[in-house]
Amino acid sequence: MSLLLTPLPTLKFTLKNRLTLPPMATAKAKADGSMSEEILAYYDEKTQDQNLGLVIVEHSFISEEGRANKNQLSASKDHHVEGLRALSDLLRKNGAFSCLQINHAGMYARPSDASVVPFGVSSHPEKEVRVMTDEDIKKVISDFSAAARRAKEAGFDAVEIHSAHGYLLNQFYSPLTNKRTDAFGGSLENRRRIHREVLRAVREAVGESYPVFLRLGASDYQEGGTTLLDSVETAKILEAEGLDLLDVSGGFAGYTNPHENTQGYFRDLTGELKKHIRIPVLLTGGITDLYAAEELLLKGESDLIGIGRAIYKDSGFLRKELERLRS
Repeated sequence: MSLLLTPLPTLKFTLKNRLTLPPMATAKAKADGSMSEEILAYYDEKTQDQNLGLVIVEHSFISEEGRANKNQLSASKDHHVEGLRALSDLLRKNGAFSCLQINHAGMYARPSDASVVPFGVSSHPEKEVRVMTDEDIKKVISDFSAAARRAKEAGFDAVEIHSAHGYLLNQFYSPLTNKRTDAFGGSLENRRRIHREVLRAVREAVGESYPVFLRLGASDYQEGGTTLLDSVETAKILEAEGLDLLDVSGGFAGYTNPHENTQGYFRDLTGELKKHIRIPVLLTGGITDLYAAEELLLKGESDLIGIGRAIYKDSGFLRKELERLRS
């Protein structure tokens, strides 16, 4: 049997296979971030063949000032829970373990009110930002916690904290953008402090038994940025804090690796991180055939395989690839 199709058991949850739809923004929400029929139809089309073990739903903003784009999905208000529940119900019907990713865009935010100046971890030479105060940081931590509670109330099987692709938590993590001199800046320990506090607050909101994932921008792939060694130490800390799965991507390089474009191009990160932590590691990055995906698992470079753009382009991709794999 293909390793891709074997279950992944953990202490808190079991996935039926190793195939994952990673989070990809659709920009199909209503203007206020509410669920839309377009989003439900999109996820139904991508998952109705029942082949996906895990679906991580696109990043949802935790507060209006953290909104990344006009039609982004929202987890920022209690009245959004009902719409989110329609999506978790759909994913469950289609046989997938469902996870909602929650996010604050930081200096890349585009609030509905154009007069609102985005938060900045530090001042920025090219962007107008309002440097965050201690109270601002406390509010963000609280907003992540409340959004995680809503994900659980909406029936998602897990929640994922977004700290990749240059968004707010990644802005704290990276020395490229974090020039603070207080307890949240300077050393690696300080730059990841907000991650520990967010994870603790989320855990308090959802309970010990509810799975909490985190997407980490594990390398900026540029001089002066975060490195794999930073992320090895950070992953060990997050695991000790009770993280249940590490979803690995790029930092300020975004979801691409500037030095590598073969299938599974973040395997330099996931392969090393797996040596240091026991929780499952998810690898995404340019994977377009299941033979390559199977090889990555067999080599121990990941526990789960995320296939995004190929499924985005062709909803029948997995069905056709699995027929090829089984033939």
